[in-house]
Amino acid sequence: MSLKSIIQDMRGEFGSISRKGFEVKIGYGLRSRSHRVVQDIPLPEVDALKQSCWANMPPELLRDVLVRLEAEESTWPPRKHVVACAGVCRSWREITKEIVKTPELSGNLTFPISLKQPGPRDSLLQCFIKRNRGTQTYSLYLGLSQALTDNGKFLLAARKCRRPTCTDYIISLDTSDMSKGSNTYIGKLRSNFLGTKFTVYDGQPSHAAATVARSRSTRLVGMKQVSPRPPAGNYPVAQISYELNVLGSRGPRRMQCVMNSIPASAIDPGGVAPTQTEFLLGRVDSFPSLPFFRSKSTRSEGFTSGPLDGQKEEVLVLKNKAPRWHEQLQCWCLNFRGRVTVASVKNFQLVASPENGQSGQEHDKVILQFGKVGKDLFTMDYQYPISAFQAFAICLSSFDTKIASRV
Repeated sequence: MSLKSIIQDMRGEFGSISRKGFEVKIGYGLRSRSHRVVQDIPLPEVDALKQSCWANMPPELLRDVLVRLEAEESTWPPRKHVVACAGVCRSWREITKEIVKTPELSGNLTFPISLKQPGPRDSLLQCFIKRNRGTQTYSLYLGLSQALTDNGKFLLAARKCRRPTCTDYIISLDTSDMSKGSNTYIGKLRSNFLGTKFTVYDGQPSHAAATVARSRSTRLVGMKQVSPRPPAGNYPVAQISYELNVLGSRGPRRMQCVMNSIPASAIDPGGVAPTQTEFLLGRVDSFPSLPFFRSKSTRSEGFTSGPLDGQKEEVLVLKNKAPRWHEQLQCWCLNFRGRVTVASVKNFQLVASPENGQSGQEHDKVILQFGKVGKDLFTMDYQYPISAFQAFAICLSSFDTKIASRV
């Protein structure tokens, strides 16, 4: 029996159990009520699963089927079948999680947690951002082809919220529910009053040594700070700063990103960046549509022990790559290799700062690049050691700078 035949039989079996319960809500490239990074695949009734022949498939055969499916369906939208397999039952979920590799190793974005994991080491993941000026929202998509105009696969969304003294960008897995109290909230970007300094907050710690920033949800009782549950969005993972541009729109902006959660050694050969493996239990319970992230253990082990755990180490600093003045075009130019088509002061490429790494020389490897291709369309390409969430937050800061320069 071919692999496609097996998948077709699985679909028929799923339908006989509960067609409504296994309804797949596509989030990548198609319109739906829930624009999430993966499909909503609620687990069916336990009694129904016991009657399913697929739940009792021998582990060796099941593993062989899932390995072949993972190898064949390497791109979206067919990759949704890999995600669907993780929602069949506990045994399918565990084997699927074991087979599916992180973006660092596979170069693929599969489960929502992959948006919090570092990108591939040797290639840029090509994404793009759509801006909606009317609603002050921004949507991140994974490019499905080399074309700059494809529909893409939805990844993340952000909503701009103006405050009296700052501006917040709430980042969520769902375009229809972008609030800090939402179950799909994963972090935020906050600017200072001038729009020249920004802080990226993660909803969960990216490494074991992460500290929680103070917020209104914490209180002092008997001279001790009491916070039984760390507030979401209060783990600072990056600091972004823009220098004042005296030339206005005629000169390039200078920016610096201090990645608090990534050691400087991550860019060296064999270097390691903290990699979160699942959403922590306290937050998993609030993700009913992502049951395959649950674990048998109730311990908070949702991340691997990163290089920053238990020891002080220099953090990674990213700086924009210096552009070159083009005499014929009479403008500042960077080589985006065809990924940027419109000149804009917002365009940038980030590389490791010269003081990072062993050589202490200028780094040429572009870790993040962002550029304009249309009125409200921008490309965003990133790679190891930063994640899609971190890259998206850094790019959002480019939309909010005020004094640094205007476009």
